[in-house]
Amino acid sequence: MGQGLWRVARNQQLQQEGYSEQGYLSREQSRRMAANNISNTSQRKQVQGGIDLYHLLKARKSKEQEGFINLEMLPPELSFTILSYLNATDLCLASCVWQDLANDELLWQGLCKSTWGHCSIYNKNPPLGFSFRKLYMQLDEGSLTFNANPEEGVHYFMSKGILDDSPKEIAKFIFCTRTLNWKKLRIYLDERRDVLDDLVTLHNFRNQFLPNALREFFRHIHAPEERGEYLETLITKFSHRFCACNPDLMRELGLSPDAVYVLCYSLILLSIDLSSPHVKNKMSKREFIRNTRRAAQNISEDFVGHLYDNIYLIGHVAA
Repeated sequence: MGQGLWRVARNQQLQQEGYSEQGYLSREQSRRMAANNISNTSQRKQVQGGIDLYHLLKARKSKEQEGFINLEMLPPELSFTILSYLNATDLCLASCVWQDLANDELLWQGLCKSTWGHCSIYNKNPPLGFSFRKLYMQLDEGSLTFNANPEEGVHYFMSKGILDDSPKEIAKFIFCTRTLNWKKLRIYLDERRDVLDDLVTLHNFRNQFLPNALREFFRHIHAPEERGEYLETLITKFSHRFCACNPDLMRELGLSPDAVYVLCYSLILLSIDLSSPHVKNKMSKREFIRNTRRAAQNISEDFVGHLYDNIYLIGHVAA
């Protein structure tokens, strides 16, 4: 009873002041609607001259889709740009919703070439019934097979017409692919020296500092974990390729492939010495210069000093 009388008295007071509950709510709603209109108007002004994103955002089929744009409502170029950021798994899921968009050949072609940069089939006329989505599945299957058994993997690629039976084509495929297991790849290259030769020639070391070039080389062709004939072969091939790419520098410094070979071995040993936690007494710069110049006498002291600084600051050449 007391609460009811208090409300009646309160309403009378508000009416006298011109603020009835209904009037107060109507004024509050009016202010909110005006603010919304202003914000909506500013949003539409920001996109004048281009795509009216305001109407695109408002176009939704149901409340469950609120906050989620239907790609079919967007211009095709914008839809393809959005879908191009998806990986193969997400693109397959997107095809369940937007079948025509997500199954577009350009999207799957981009996925194939971004993962496997070179395949012989790219440069051929596509056979009947060819699709890049099917090719992606075959490339993925072949890569998994290679990582289990390299010989069977290469045979799979050839049987599907993806690779030609040529050392040069296989070398290009390996050079432009990052999905192959490096341990299996090392075993394969040790057995296929013809492919290794073509793989080395694909590297361009022109105007590169020797330690940086060696790092790039070992990123593509991983060094063995232990010394042996295969490591010597890799360093020998690298030394000849580095000299072939920098003939002017070799003449200026008076270096030969044999001298570069000695420097590469010195850099590997220095990398191990400086990075290994088991070596307490690290090799100093003076010791490295003295030992290196003793093995290769024609090399200047400044050049060898720069080699030491590079390893000390950047790190291992074969990590």
